[in-house]
Amino acid sequence: MSQVPDNRGLMMYWAFDEGSGARALESVSKTHDDIQYVFKQAEFTEPRDPQWRQGVLGSGLLFDGYSTFVAHRVNTGDSNGEPGFLTALSIGVWVAPRSYEWGEGGKLASIVNRYNMDRKQGYLLGMFRHGSWSFQVGLEGGAWAEIWSPDGCELPKNEWSYVSAVFDGNQGEMKLYLNGSEIASTALPRGSRLTEAVDSDLLIGKNNHSSRLAKAFSLHMFSGIIDELKIYNRVLSAEEVVVAYRHVLDSAHGGVRPSLKYDEIKLDRTPLLSDRHRPQYHVSPPAHWMNEPHAPIYFDGKYHLFYQHNPLGPFFHQIHWGHWVSEDLVHWRDLPVALAPEKDQLAPDGIWSGSATYDADGLPVLFFTAGNDSASPNQSVALARSTYSRDGDPDLVNWVKHPEPLIVQKKGIGAFGDFRDPFVWKDDDGWYALVGSGMEGEGGAALAFASKDMLNWTYKGPLYHADLQKFPYLGPIWELPVLLPLGTDKQGVNKHLLLVSPVGKGADVEVFYWIGRLDKENLSFIPDQEKPQLIDVGDFHFTGPSGMVDPKTGRKIIFTIAQGERTPELEYKSGWAHNGGLPLSVYLRDDGRLGIEPIQELQSLRGEKRLSLRNKSLAETNVRLREVQGDMLEIQLEIEPCSAKRFGIKVRRTPDGEEETQLYYDANQSMLLVDRTKTTLHPGERCGGIQGGKLELPGENLKLHLYLDRSMVEAYANGLKSLTTRVYPSRMDALGLEIWGDGELTVKTLDIWDMQAIW
Repeated sequence: MSQVPDNRGLMMYWAFDEGSGARALESVSKTHDDIQYVFKQAEFTEPRDPQWRQGVLGSGLLFDGYSTFVAHRVNTGDSNGEPGFLTALSIGVWVAPRSYEWGEGGKLASIVNRYNMDRKQGYLLGMFRHGSWSFQVGLEGGAWAEIWSPDGCELPKNEWSYVSAVFDGNQGEMKLYLNGSEIASTALPRGSRLTEAVDSDLLIGKNNHSSRLAKAFSLHMFSGIIDELKIYNRVLSAEEVVVAYRHVLDSAHGGVRPSLKYDEIKLDRTPLLSDRHRPQYHVSPPAHWMNEPHAPIYFDGKYHLFYQHNPLGPFFHQIHWGHWVSEDLVHWRDLPVALAPEKDQLAPDGIWSGSATYDADGLPVLFFTAGNDSASPNQSVALARSTYSRDGDPDLVNWVKHPEPLIVQKKGIGAFGDFRDPFVWKDDDGWYALVGSGMEGEGGAALAFASKDMLNWTYKGPLYHADLQKFPYLGPIWELPVLLPLGTDKQGVNKHLLLVSPVGKGADVEVFYWIGRLDKENLSFIPDQEKPQLIDVGDFHFTGPSGMVDPKTGRKIIFTIAQGERTPELEYKSGWAHNGGLPLSVYLRDDGRLGIEPIQELQSLRGEKRLSLRNKSLAETNVRLREVQGDMLEIQLEIEPCSAKRFGIKVRRTPDGEEETQLYYDANQSMLLVDRTKTTLHPGERCGGIQGGKLELPGENLKLHLYLDRSMVEAYANGLKSLTTRVYPSRMDALGLEIWGDGELTVKTLDIWDMQAIW
C-alpha cells in the first residue's frame, strides 16, 4: 500500500476528473473554472465541449495547442493592490506533451503560470524548445530566477511525465524533479521571497504574456494532456515528491509509470467532420495547419504522402512532416508525424519540403530541407531513413535522420541563402537531385546535383533557369522543382515535364511548367518553348507541386496544396487551414500538349447517381437540375455552345441566386473563368472577384469535369486545364446547380454523382 500524499499547504488542486463539460473544479476554493476552447461557440461546425482523455487518475484535459486553456481568479495582495509574498511554493503535475513549440521570443509554452516578467513578479512552469522545461519566479527586490531541465531530461512527446518544481526561499533553493527524481537545483539568496503577480489570473495551458501571431493566435500554449495539478505554499521535500509520484503509480498503474496510447493523444479530426466548409474527400491533416503535400512514394503495396504541418494550430509555424498512407491514392489514413525538429545540429528550426526515393536496397528514403538558424545558410539538404529493415515497420512510421546534411550550399552555387525543396530520383546510373534556388541577378533556377552513392553529391550547375527580363513573373527564386518523364512524342523524342513554383519580389506564385528534353549527361533541360505554361488557372489555389512516377501503373502523378484563402481569424475559428488537391495524372498528348486528368481511382467515391441527361436544351436541363442539391458532388458536363459565347455552370447556388459561383468559358477571349462576386455574403471571407486563364478550344465543345467538396471547387476542362478555387457560402441552402449561357446552347451530356467522404 503506497503512502498517501500530505496535502498540508495545498493552495490549489485541479484533478481534471470531470471527463466531460467545459468547466474544471479547483478543489480547495471549490471554484468551477471555465475551460476556453475554440469550438464551444463554433461558427462552422457543431458546438462541442473541450476534449477530455484518460488521465493518470481518472480523466485528464486535452489542450489543443492554440485555443484550450483554463483561467483561475486568485485574490492576493493587500487592500492597496500591493503584492503579497511567498517564502515557499511547490508545484506537481502530470503532463503528456503532444508537440513542442519553437519558443518565439524566448518564452515558455506554459503548463501553469501567474507572472509578470516586466515587474519581475509571479511564477511560471512551462516547456521550451525540443522538450526542455523550466521553472521561473520573480523575487522581492526585482530579481528573476530561472531553473532549467538539464540535457537528457526533456519531456518526451506522447508519454506521461510527472513534473515537480520547488521554490524554497528560506533555504535559498529552487529544484526540479522529473518522475520523482531530482534533476536540477540552483541556489538563491537565503531568505528570498517570491513576489506574487497581483494583476494576473492564474492560467493553465496558456502563457500570461504570450506573443501574438497574425493578430489571431496566441503562441506559447501547451499541446497535450494535463492531469493532477497541485500547487502548495510550502516546500515539498524530495521524499514527498517521491510519495506523490509513487501514489499514482501504485494506486492506478500496478507500480509502473502510466502508459499512454497514441490514439488517446493524437490530433483528432472528429470535431471537423461536420465543418460545412471542410472538404471530406480531399486529403487533409486531422486538424490544424498544412501547406504543400510532398514526397509521394509507393512501397510494399502502399502509397505514402507527406505534408508540411504545424501540429500546434492552424497557423504557419514550427513545421513538421505530417504523414498519410493509402492503398489506392484515394482513401488515406493519418499516421504520426514522420519528421520533427529536434535538439540537434541538423534541423532544430524546421523540417521543410522535400521528396522521397529509394536507396540501393530499394528501401524508401526521405530527402528534406533542414532548417538550422545557427548555420549560414540556414537551409541544407538532409536525409532520413525508414526503420523498415530493422523492425519491419509496415506503415513506415519511424524515420531516423542521417546526422549531417548531405548537400550544403556554397557561395557561387545559386542564390546564396535560398536553397530548398530537394527533388530526388534514382535510376540505374545513380541518384539525381534538383534544389530550388536562383541565379544571382538572373532569376529562379533549379540547381542540379548527382551522386553515385546517395550520400556524396556533386554540383552540376543549373538544370534550367529562365530569363527574368522576359518573364518577370517567374521571380528571383524557384521552390519545389519537380522533373517527371513523359515518354516519347510522335517523332520519337523523349520528353520530360519540369514544374516550378516562383517566389520572391514580382513572382506569380503558381505552378508553372515546361515540356522539353533532358540532357542527362550535362544535367540540363531544354524546353520546347521558352514561355512557361500553367496547369491551373484558378489564381493561387493550386500550388506547392510534388510528383511521382507510379510504379504500379507507370502514370505520372502530381500532388498540390489547395490554398484555403481565409483570414487568420477564420482559420482560428475553424481549427484548420488548407488541404491537398486531388491527385492528377499528367501525360503527353498526341498534339504535344500536356494532358491532365484526375486519377481514375476517384470513381470509387461515387455514391448515388443523381442525374444523367443527353442532348437537352438549357431550359430542359435546368428543370431537371432542380432535383439536385449538394456540396459533395462529381459532375461531368459537355456543352455545345450554338450561339452562346459565354456559358457554363453555376454551383453552390441559393434558390434565389443571392449566393452562387459561376464557372464558365468565354469563347471570345478563349478563357476558362470563375466568377466569385456572389460566392458569399460572409463579411470575413476573402473569396471574390473573377479569376481564370487561357484555354484554346478551336472547334471543340466545352467538356467540364467538376468536383465539389464543400469549400473546394475543381474544374477540369477538356483534359487541358484545371481551375481550382475556394467557396465559403454563408447560407446553408447554397447547394443548387444551374446551367447558364448568353445564347442558345445544347447540353450534350450531364452526369452527376454524390461523392462519399474518405475519413
